[in-house]
Order: sequence, then C-alpha cells, then structure tokens
Amino acid sequence: MTDCQLYLITPESLDPASFAPRLAEALDAGPVAAVQLRLKNVDDDTIRRAVDVLQPVTHARDVAFIMNDRPDLAVSCGCDGAHVGMEDADVATARRILGDELQLGVSCYDSRDMALRAGEAGADYVAFGAFFPSPSKETEIRADPALLTWWSSMIELPVVAIGGITPDNCSTLVRAGADFLSVISAVWSHPDGPGAGVLAMNAAIAAAETD
Repeated sequence: MTDCQLYLITPESLDPASFAPRLAEALDAGPVAAVQLRLKNVDDDTIRRAVDVLQPVTHARDVAFIMNDRPDLAVSCGCDGAHVGMEDADVATARRILGDELQLGVSCYDSRDMALRAGEAGADYVAFGAFFPSPSKETEIRADPALLTWWSSMIELPVVAIGGITPDNCSTLVRAGADFLSVISAVWSHPDGPGAGVLAMNAAIAAAETD
C-alpha cells in the first residue's frame, strides 16, 4: 500500500488576510500534499487577490496550490494546477490550457466511465465522491469505496477520495486504495483549530495504513 496523503480544500468563502494564518497553522501541523482554492460566486479579481495572499503560504512549505474550476486563472496566477468537474469543463481543453507542466485533476463522482475518459484526456489524477454526507457540499451521489480499489488496481493515475471524510470514517477509504483524502470541514471546522484537524486526519490515515 502506498502512503495516503492529505489534500486540503479551502472553504468556499474566506477573507485571505485572516485565513492565511489558519492555512499556515494547518500546513505546519503535518504533511499536506496540496491545497485547492475553492471560492464560489466571486469575481476573478477576488480570486487573484486570494491567490496572491495564500499561494506564498503553501509554496513556502513546498505544498502544491491548485485552482478550482479555472485552468485559465491557474495559468495566469502561476498556480501549480487546476481541478475541474467532469461535467463542468472539457478535460482536453483544460489540459491544453494548462500545458504539460501543470497538474490537472478531474472530479468523476461515482463514474468509472468518466474517470477513464478523464485519464485518456490528460488528467493527472481523478477524484471520486462523495463517499459520506458532507456539510460543505450537498450531493445525492454516494460513491462506493470499491471504486477506489478498482481504480488503484487497474490504473496508475492517482485517485482522490472526497466528501464528508473525517478521522472517524477515513480508514475504509485508505484501505480501499485512496492516494489522497480531500477534506474541508474536518480541518477548517475542527473545534481546536485547523492544526489539530490536520493532526487528527494524519493520525487516522497512519492508523489505517498499519491496520
């Protein structure tokens, strides 16, 4: 089993100046593979300002900074890549915009076919979910952990699990073959702060890998 890593997604609404110290606290608490900026219902300038403030926090700690939905802004802002929904963007077009060097992730929900097509179109990783009810995003989709096992046994591209993941429920996904666990509330809404959230998630991942 390869080591499973944490992939953080930001809240949909944030003030960059006040969020930056919380992001630093999270990243300083333990290993994090990537941070995805996921701002909703804001203009491009707001996104750019957030990148200007938050991306240096991640890069100072050698953590990738990924833009949600907007490969064009990922390129213009100097991000490390973009993450798109399979139903929201043409993956091949996103791949062309990002070029060969930047990372492209694609949400494939609970669909094997979507994931295979995303891989063929140039995705660097695919994401399945939601696996559990999520306070951050309402969805009727419930992916089965068996999807992770199928993908990881058949395909070399990394696979991300997303959706309502917590320290209490993540072990099934780790053992099923997830390369990354993508979380929002488990870290940013942790009662003891985001650093404690990262510590708890990483401890649960480590425990699942040694079971």
